[in-house]
Amino acid sequence: MTGFDHAFAAGGPWPALVDRCAFAVGDAAGTLGLVYVTEPLAVELDPIARALAEKTGVPHWCGAVGAGVCASGVELFESPSMAILTLDLPEAAFHVFATASAGGQALSGASAAWVEGHHPHFGIVHGDPRDNALGALLPAVARESGAFLAGALTSATDGAVHLADGARMGGLSGVLFGEDVAVVTGLTQGCTPVSPWHEITTAEGHIVATLDDRPAFEVLRDDIGDDGLARASGYISAALPVGGSDTGDYTVRNLIGADPDNGLLAIAADFEAGDRVMFVARDMAAAIKDLDRMLADVMRRAKGAPRAAAYHSCVARGPNLFGPNAEELRQVRSAIGEVPLAGFFGNGEISHDRLYGYTGVLTLFL
Repeated sequence: MTGFDHAFAAGGPWPALVDRCAFAVGDAAGTLGLVYVTEPLAVELDPIARALAEKTGVPHWCGAVGAGVCASGVELFESPSMAILTLDLPEAAFHVFATASAGGQALSGASAAWVEGHHPHFGIVHGDPRDNALGALLPAVARESGAFLAGALTSATDGAVHLADGARMGGLSGVLFGEDVAVVTGLTQGCTPVSPWHEITTAEGHIVATLDDRPAFEVLRDDIGDDGLARASGYISAALPVGGSDTGDYTVRNLIGADPDNGLLAIAADFEAGDRVMFVARDMAAAIKDLDRMLADVMRRAKGAPRAAAYHSCVARGPNLFGPNAEELRQVRSAIGEVPLAGFFGNGEISHDRLYGYTGVLTLFL
């Protein structure tokens, strides 16, 4: 379908990969491109984008560096690899942006003016996980733009790690879409609850001392048992409720330490008394089931075959959770069909105005 196309290439120097991708999508392939590359190509992000623009005729490029990249039914890790998606949209229908600063207004004057005139409803964004201001920037961009955001955090390599008409370091960048660009998006969790919700009754920063007025470690042990404790590292995580969600949505944060003697747990988030938490397990069967649920939901809302798709998944998913042979992306392809798709495996996923972990975020362009 002219203007909505994708390509991927792996192995070899970056100019050869650009040539292969550009040849696959052809000339005059659209107005906007997404390009995702693996870490060995991070230092070449800017020249890759310029070469793609020259060889495809697509003037605007956004993208990121990931631990892996993906296309329709394909996952590529480790070797120098790239995946691109071209979109044929009116230039007035989208706006490429980068955050202006870590403080004050997140969107620049030009971006704020475009937002005022075009009322975007959706955006694809990429963030630098090395930026300590990211936690404030993400909701600020969502608030100032009025857009529902989807995307992921990049790999934390040296130098530029994301792209928005030029390579970027720090903050967020991406593309906002006007209300005439129809999309549907969905989020799938990679974990399953293994406990009820508990109230945090004593905490200081990321150290949780008591849950439901009991030592936190004892509560965890009672919830998952000695067998669960034996494999808790990398398997058991903590879930935090998403405020205002009517679907039981939650974000996942890692358990980073435990002190059985004093009953303490260390969780990668800051807490206060009265917050809630439950424990979840990373589980392939549950991840497959929830991915099926999400795919059925977005296809129901799409009401027909999409023109293109973007998929942003966690580096802990893919082969680490679903097994080899690109099973996660094959499951996506089986549900949405053989449509142009590009994406990457990142260090945290973005949905609406929040940062998630162990999730997949799918966007369908209609």
